[in-house]
Amino acid sequence: MTDLNNRTVLITGAAKRIGAAVCRVLHESGANLIIHYRSSQDEANTLAASLNAIRPGSVFTIQADLCKTAEIPRLIERCLTFTGQIDVLINNASSFYPTLVGEITEKHWDDLLCSNVKAPLFLAQAATTELKKRKGCIINIVDIHGMRPLKKYPVYSSAKAALIMLTKSLAKELGPEIRVNGVAPGAILWPEDEMNQVSQDELIAKTALKREGNPDDIAAAIKYLIEDAEYTTGHIIPVDGGRTLNQ
Repeated sequence: MTDLNNRTVLITGAAKRIGAAVCRVLHESGANLIIHYRSSQDEANTLAASLNAIRPGSVFTIQADLCKTAEIPRLIERCLTFTGQIDVLINNASSFYPTLVGEITEKHWDDLLCSNVKAPLFLAQAATTELKKRKGCIINIVDIHGMRPLKKYPVYSSAKAALIMLTKSLAKELGPEIRVNGVAPGAILWPEDEMNQVSQDELIAKTALKREGNPDDIAAAIKYLIEDAEYTTGHIIPVDGGRTLNQ
């Protein structure tokens, strides 16, 4: 398969979990990849090596703290030295943890808003010139909890809600050359700090399909937005098994 042949995709937070699955699917379709990571160097290098073994010289890694926004233009410049182009920006990097009312600190607010909203905005801004030249697209990984809040996660839910509005706003600002859309995962992967089986079963019961999804479901939606959604911009695709149908 070479549907994405000669296109370069920059994916933030792509060393593991959903980001890694997206890398594998897009690479199989012919894309060249730039895998961004903050601290997961070993995972990023292992993923890049496995994909380069399939297609040599097709995957690169880059380290950056995306909350250092003054350095983001330089990050985009460094990415362009790899393949000379960026056709797609996927804002996947995200902080996720509970913040109980009464215990929320300014540090919590700054961290969650930075990774989930601020960094995607400044990355999009820094990549705009290149993406316009390439008639490329931006895909933001939002969350169904940006549409309906997750209990005990008020700051995270608010940050993802802001990212949804940013997605729509950028679609207006950057069209017609750049399309901007979002994908909102539901029960795809459980949090890394684990969730008990009862809680998992309760969430799955609230979906219309009565099962959890997997990262490849997200990757398939992203692949569609890149390849086949030429007349789609400013939209959010929930990939949640029908979870948002349930009150």
